[in-house]
Amino acid sequence: NITRWQSKRCKRHRRMSVLKFQKYLENPYDLHPKKNLQFNLYKGNIMEDLETLSVYDAKIEDYMRLTNAPPSRSLIAFIKAIPKGGRVLDLGCGPGLAAAEMARQRLKVDATDGSSKMVEAASRHPGVSARQATFDELPECATYDGIYANFSLLHAKRNDFIRHIAACHLALNSRGIFHLGMKLGEGETRDHLGRFYTYYSTDELVQNLKDAGFELRDQREGKELGLAGNIEPFIMLTAHA
Repeated sequence: NITRWQSKRCKRHRRMSVLKFQKYLENPYDLHPKKNLQFNLYKGNIMEDLETLSVYDAKIEDYMRLTNAPPSRSLIAFIKAIPKGGRVLDLGCGPGLAAAEMARQRLKVDATDGSSKMVEAASRHPGVSARQATFDELPECATYDGIYANFSLLHAKRNDFIRHIAACHLALNSRGIFHLGMKLGEGETRDHLGRFYTYYSTDELVQNLKDAGFELRDQREGKELGLAGNIEPFIMLTAHA
């Protein structure tokens, strides 16, 4: 559970959010509180990409077969970097395989996903507290020792991405670990299954992390087969809050 101190801090930040929204009506841009970062403030309920979520709901069995593999070295490194018994968030958890491994390693695990079917699958794993949520529903105060965003934020629109990265920074404790898995490329598109993707270069992602106040710790690139049947380049980045 969130400590009493953190709970008070969260309530204070929620009150601040109301003031921020009122300020937004006058000026849609403001400075990020942790870094001199100008970004579009939260404007209420953000529409989810229902087409992308419907694909994951319909293809959950295929996705589970594709991702059913031993823990990746990136996941193992993430778990090792978290203090013993630390609290973590699997942001865009899918069927919860990574979250389940975190729980097996005695971490306190929250998991969120926009797909109801994925959340249902993730909830079956012992020790995993899963709920359906969008990227905009992160705590507005230091809560987690680590956030694992593995090939999830690539479904966010480019204009929203930096806001989500900044929100992850706010939700992490001091020196908390942030794992980000993304596909490399250019532009925004939908694959033949209907899923929305935004692609970035390595330099863009590194700069976005630095702008949000993160300190880059490690990065690794490779290629991988995806649900759509294509082999695409990816990057894994690890950073400190």
